[in-house]
Amino acid sequence: MNSAVTDATPTPEKINLLGMTRSQMEEFFVSIGEKKFRAAQVIKWIHQLGVDNFDEMSNVSKALRAKLAEVAEIRPPKVVYKEFSNDGTRKWVLDVGNNSMVETVLIPADGDRKTLCVSSQVGCALDCSFCSTGKQGFQRDLSLAEIIGQVWVANRSYFEENQDYDSRERAITNVVMMGMGEPLLNFDAVVPAMELMLDDYAYGLSKRRVTLSTSGIVPMIDKLSEVIDVSLAVSLHAPNDELRNELVPINKKYPLAELTAACRRFLAKFQGEEGGRRKITMEYVMLAGVNDQPEHAKQLIKLLKDVPSKINLIPFNPFPHAPYGCTPRQEILSFQRTLTEAGFICTIRTTRGDDIDAACGQLVGKVQDRTRRAERWQQKTRAGEIIRTQS
Repeated sequence: MNSAVTDATPTPEKINLLGMTRSQMEEFFVSIGEKKFRAAQVIKWIHQLGVDNFDEMSNVSKALRAKLAEVAEIRPPKVVYKEFSNDGTRKWVLDVGNNSMVETVLIPADGDRKTLCVSSQVGCALDCSFCSTGKQGFQRDLSLAEIIGQVWVANRSYFEENQDYDSRERAITNVVMMGMGEPLLNFDAVVPAMELMLDDYAYGLSKRRVTLSTSGIVPMIDKLSEVIDVSLAVSLHAPNDELRNELVPINKKYPLAELTAACRRFLAKFQGEEGGRRKITMEYVMLAGVNDQPEHAKQLIKLLKDVPSKINLIPFNPFPHAPYGCTPRQEILSFQRTLTEAGFICTIRTTRGDDIDAACGQLVGKVQDRTRRAERWQQKTRAGEIIRTQS
């Protein structure tokens, strides 16, 4: 009996152009026998105009469009869920494969300001005690395409009803690498993603409007200053080592003296061009009875006296079984007043998107945890062991 012969040769995987910087795109076009300038054309179509179909690229020849369709694609992360809050906040849940998902959130503010909070890892490699993301454990780093794809999805959400390419304008005005994950532990994907955010042919954001937030990976702060100029935020959350060891465990490896020294080095790298006006944003989540007392404000003033800083106080957003509560509003205002009187710029973050679990510290996604941290957390929860360490 004759049987049909099946060609088992696998189809070559197409190259995802979404995950390429301009220099990488130029190399790609040269490799397929095309001119470098095609890279700028295609990047503009992808990132400025939100196009994911080569046929829509009207200033690219039909022959080149056909060639691109054979070897390449524009594949953003798959949106499996989206929800828009009553206050204008938008949240997307993105499928990144292997039954894992990450979240990204767009936060509107006064005027046309729209800040996108971008994730860098599936889960988080760190385990800050007050953050629900960390309790999900950690699976892997996100790729460049998965990081910049969050910006692409959010930006394109404003184009969905607008088919006129000539009238499309960039919607995202600010990006903060402040979602799921520790960005500096995914350095090789995060930096190229930020390069695309800054690229005039892509999103064209100002370097002051792209912010990387870190828990304090000291060697990588130094490395960051050598390769890209963006704003820096530090998840500080405590004014002394004993308390920060509990809240932000990476402090045991890089204590506050080392962290503040790295901040000063980062600022020194760029101070010449801005006359010393540049500051690092210090993020400080307000935990009732933990880090919000008058003595903590005084310690914070002493800690940051030689680090040009602006301090952002963040009301804690509770999550199930969290061992902390949120500081009352009046006490947050008193804490702010103490810092302001000492000469610091000190703001209180407005909580947005909490009705759709999109507020700070609420991004959890779905993580196939390879650290077993989530399992241990659940066991402690069931056993009633989730209590705050007493200092």
